[in-house]
Amino acid sequence: MEQIAENIGYLFQYPVLNIKTILDGVMIGAIFALAAYGLALVWGVMNVKNLAQGDFVIAGGYICWWLAKQGWVHPLLGVQVAFIVMWGFGWVVYKLIISRVIERDLFTSLLATFGLAIMMAQIMNLMFGSDTQSVNLGYETFFFFNGFVDVPMVKLICLVLAMCLAFGVIVFMKRSRMGQAIRATSQDSRAARVMGIDTEKVYAFTFSLNSAICGAAGALVVMIWVIQPFYGITHSVRAFVIVTAAGLGNLPGVIAAGLGIGALEQYGGFIFGIGYQQAIAVVLLLIVLFFRLMQQRRKRQSLS
Repeated sequence: MEQIAENIGYLFQYPVLNIKTILDGVMIGAIFALAAYGLALVWGVMNVKNLAQGDFVIAGGYICWWLAKQGWVHPLLGVQVAFIVMWGFGWVVYKLIISRVIERDLFTSLLATFGLAIMMAQIMNLMFGSDTQSVNLGYETFFFFNGFVDVPMVKLICLVLAMCLAFGVIVFMKRSRMGQAIRATSQDSRAARVMGIDTEKVYAFTFSLNSAICGAAGALVVMIWVIQPFYGITHSVRAFVIVTAAGLGNLPGVIAAGLGIGALEQYGGFIFGIGYQQAIAVVLLLIVLFFRLMQQRRKRQSLS
């Protein structure tokens, strides 16, 4: 407790540390928001809660890391490669697994995606080992406020790439015919079928797009953080926290929640220690679920 109180005191004694913490949270939270938006797509359009969401992120990170290790492509180009490869992977997963459980009850889809998460983690462990991996681009770091605030160039680049990808997805969803079909299917799948929309194609495309977004997010993660085969669960929890807090179809809310969780995790790591940083996401999930349950209970009481 003394160490925690001392760390909190540092935040008040040196306010510039808050700037550093918030900047780190924003740069990391933008990537969290990407994976969460992919989950919101699948959840809202297909009503599938993908428990393997975080493992898709880790898989994208390993694709970028492996290509960079082989010297085949620059890590920044690995983001595009991870997007394309994970798109194909998502299509295969949909055809083999998701399409068979999409019309079934919630428990069946949860069990199927949970099994997929376990299988992916074990396969990545066998292929790449259990050691943590990262990609070092060797870019410089900018220092401000007499060295108290450091802003690595790689984090800025990843932030810009995450923003560009998010903007591209937004434009696609609003302007393209497939994006309009996805939005129509999410509102009412039966009405979409009556209007001539091939909902099976929409479901496959949506799941593949989610997988591709996660792959790109994972490629960004491996450049500013570390990945490990069994880290997928933490990214899944973060995605569920963001989507549950923001609500389905609320992209601005997803972005705001992603940035907020990124900042809260950085504050938690500073105050409680880096070992408790990932536990912050679990605590936030419990808090969000509690408030959601309380809201539902109030609505039921008001209706009755």
